[in-house]
Amino acid sequence: MRDFVLAPPSASHSTGGLADSVFDMAARNPTLPMIARRTETSGWEEVTAVELRDEVMDLAKGLIASGISPGHRVAIMARTRYEWTVLSYALWAVGAEVVPIYPTSSRDQVEWILRDAGCVAVVVEDEQAVMTVGSVCAHLPRLRHVWQLDAGSLQELVERGEFIPLATVESLRRIVLPDSTAVVAYTSGTSGHPMGCALSHRGLASPCDTLLAGWGHTAAPPGQQPSVLAFLPFSHVYGLMIQGLCVRGGLLMAHEPDLSAEALAESLRSFRPTYFYAVPSVFEKIYKNFLRTAQQTGRGALFERAAGTARDFAAACERQRLGEGPGPGFDLRLQHALYERTVYRRLRSALGGRARRATSGGSTLNRELSLFYEGIGIYVHDGYGLTETCAGITMQPLGREKSGTVGQALPGTDVRVADDGEILVRGPSVFQGYVNDEAATRGALYGGWLATGDLGRLDSDGYLTITGRKKDIIVTSSGKSVAPAALEQRLRMHPLVHQAVVVGDNRPCVGALITLDPEFLAHWRGLATQHDPSGRDAREAREENALREEIARAVAAANSTVSRSESIRVFRVLAEPFDLANGLLTPSLKLRRDEIARRYAFEIDAMYQARSGTARRSAPDELLSWDDSDNVFR
Repeated sequence: MRDFVLAPPSASHSTGGLADSVFDMAARNPTLPMIARRTETSGWEEVTAVELRDEVMDLAKGLIASGISPGHRVAIMARTRYEWTVLSYALWAVGAEVVPIYPTSSRDQVEWILRDAGCVAVVVEDEQAVMTVGSVCAHLPRLRHVWQLDAGSLQELVERGEFIPLATVESLRRIVLPDSTAVVAYTSGTSGHPMGCALSHRGLASPCDTLLAGWGHTAAPPGQQPSVLAFLPFSHVYGLMIQGLCVRGGLLMAHEPDLSAEALAESLRSFRPTYFYAVPSVFEKIYKNFLRTAQQTGRGALFERAAGTARDFAAACERQRLGEGPGPGFDLRLQHALYERTVYRRLRSALGGRARRATSGGSTLNRELSLFYEGIGIYVHDGYGLTETCAGITMQPLGREKSGTVGQALPGTDVRVADDGEILVRGPSVFQGYVNDEAATRGALYGGWLATGDLGRLDSDGYLTITGRKKDIIVTSSGKSVAPAALEQRLRMHPLVHQAVVVGDNRPCVGALITLDPEFLAHWRGLATQHDPSGRDAREAREENALREEIARAVAAANSTVSRSESIRVFRVLAEPFDLANGLLTPSLKLRRDEIARRYAFEIDAMYQARSGTARRSAPDELLSWDDSDNVFR
């Protein structure tokens, strides 16, 4: 092993099951608002701790009356909504295990998960999901119930359980042990069938309790109840961790099931959370929306100067807190104060105006983007975790945050980096194993350590930097190994670039498939033709040439962060994005690299053939040259 960091002792020791937190909170502080539930007339309606407990209790009685017993597995196939929270805690109260399924999952995925997990019941959201499950029921002999949220099934369950004594629920809840399985979470499945990760009550509670103990006081100003808008899928372990943080820590939680930009923006403005949780793509999108709005109102140059000042200010503050510099100078502080009054406070209002800290997870956050948010007054803690670790493994230490890293190991969690660069983890949140797959479990767990499949490095102070996925490493025909994540991340920083996939296995050089951001592209086209009086054909030709040059600059900027042998030499812009509908993204919005390479095999071949078929002059590092052989648009 090359690097090894032992964490300080854990902050807590879990007892009982996850449902205990609902009952304990109701006993300690019965009137504390726990959930903000959207209503059609009055905006957000608060649900207190005792009201939440009573709803969980009533639903748990209905589950018992329907034959749900300890150890039974029940799938929830729904978006992030209030019923998800009540249902999951009711299931945990009776000792059942929750099996999350993304509501966008295909028929085959739904059948595989329900059969592999041996689910006895599934809760779906709407009629379409009922039809999906109904089409595979013949292959699921253990499945006894299909409950539909939008058809009032939960209320029917409550009515069915009216005769069940409260003591029955209490007796079942009290026999749930910390090491009992709480969730069987299926991995996204970037290739092949997803595997079910068995996560214990202790494992899910541990990172929540550690984060609350060490960072909970930063979720709101003193004297205010912290509040969080939950919009990430509870079908993903990151979303489940957010739910656990809120319920265990007494944070007011609101649900937003609609992931459209318009719905999310409206919820942020009306609910006004004190803390913001998201994934890097959300932070990237918000930044691009800031830039596009500024340009549309003629303030693009002002925004870019303000953004540059924000990054410079945050970088100077970072050097100061790490003991590497004196902090921002007088001129920089003066500029920052000016932009605070004219720009930054308006940007913060897009997140509701109250959030001063946020957390990014799911993948690594670009350092420049992290510095931008810190500079405008919202520090984004970039952390690291995966399904097999119940989410959280690392977090930025308070007062010693370092952008571009994912922080240090959480208390109670140990981190190693093996000789081949793979990150190994040991701690209370590590999963129990893969359901029905002992061979895969043995391959992932050995000597008490989990092989994460991620690559990274630890610096002398114990900060972890993620460099990519072990299975994603590209090896060119010359034998050069290239980690695609950094190049893709840097490409996405350009406003026009929506997605990027780096390719090049057994090829002479590194290439890339690029999709464009449709909203920013429309805005860019408007700016490009705003003062062009020429005819349509001539205007479109100039516009296409300008777009090619702009994407070439984006590629050149990405190449500036790597060596020449690792740089992108050929690329193609695709007409359609990678999304869930075309099967090129996982439900957790990760790229299905193998499927993308298969789907676009013809385009990839043509891209490399065009390069090799034409004698080319050497392209300068600072700007990728473009000629007819590299006409990558289709």
